[in-house]
Amino acid sequence: MDEGRAHETAWQGFWSEAPGEAGGVFWDADPATTVAVHLTLFESHFIGGLPLVDIGCGNGTQTRYLARRFPRVVGTDLAPAAVAHARRADPAGTVDFRTADMADPATAEQLHDELGDAHVYMRGVLHQCPPEERQPLVDGIATLLGARGRGFLVEPAEAAGALLRGLAAAPTGPPAKLAPVLAHGIAPGEVPDASVPVHVRAAGLGILARGDLPLTTTETTEAGPIVLPSRWLLVTARER
Repeated sequence: MDEGRAHETAWQGFWSEAPGEAGGVFWDADPATTVAVHLTLFESHFIGGLPLVDIGCGNGTQTRYLARRFPRVVGTDLAPAAVAHARRADPAGTVDFRTADMADPATAEQLHDELGDAHVYMRGVLHQCPPEERQPLVDGIATLLGARGRGFLVEPAEAAGALLRGLAAAPTGPPAKLAPVLAHGIAPGEVPDASVPVHVRAAGLGILARGDLPLTTTETTEAGPIVLPSRWLLVTARER
């Protein structure tokens, strides 16, 4: 099995077994502590009434929050089981949830043809991609942005990988919500901090702003909640 297919299988397996209740997944934090914080950084830049695409939407917790602020929101995920969770949690159909691989150029082009230029939100996806899919994923984001869109990309920092590996190696075993992630072969990311801007520029995108933020998880240890360091980039569409 090639690495890309193994990656898809791992995520499908994880989401097939993931609990349906809010907060049951390691990164499924309350939107008030995640996307709402991010909105303060990007909402004023996401203008023009464009649709918004949430890449790697998972069970849709953050996506549904975004749907309160933007006229049309599309949530995409690699795993059909994740999309099934998201749809069940959104019976009113406020979000258009779809199974899609944005690292596939044809898929990104097709979605852009349908939506036109769009804004993009992506949280914690690039660091979980196989190395050979990272640049195609950012290229796909550039395709979705077109000439007018902007994107907000947030990824765990390098230091987060070390923290997660330490938790995984604890004598008592990994925390309960981290254990299923590791059991499905979804290892903590090891994307160097410096490589994300390189991928962005290689896709022809510009960087409007960047910074550091804590990334809240749903897991708690005896020392308190697990909060990971993260880095964010606000990017602008390529010039055409």
